[in-house]
Amino acid sequence: MRGRDNIWSSEDGQDIAEYAVMLLFVLILVIGALRLVGTNAKSVFTRAADNLQKQTDPD
Repeated sequence: MRGRDNIWSSEDGQDIAEYAVMLLFVLILVIGALRLVGTNAKSVFTRAADNLQKQTDPD
């Protein structure tokens, strides 16, 4: 059984740092993907609403 190791000098601390960096990278990718999908979805819905409005407006 291990004694009380310093988290920064033990190998477990290195694993924690690697997981933190990996989590940060994944979060950046997810946020970027959501922003891209959100922008594209807004554009699609705006065009659909414009087309519907043009079809229902009496000319």
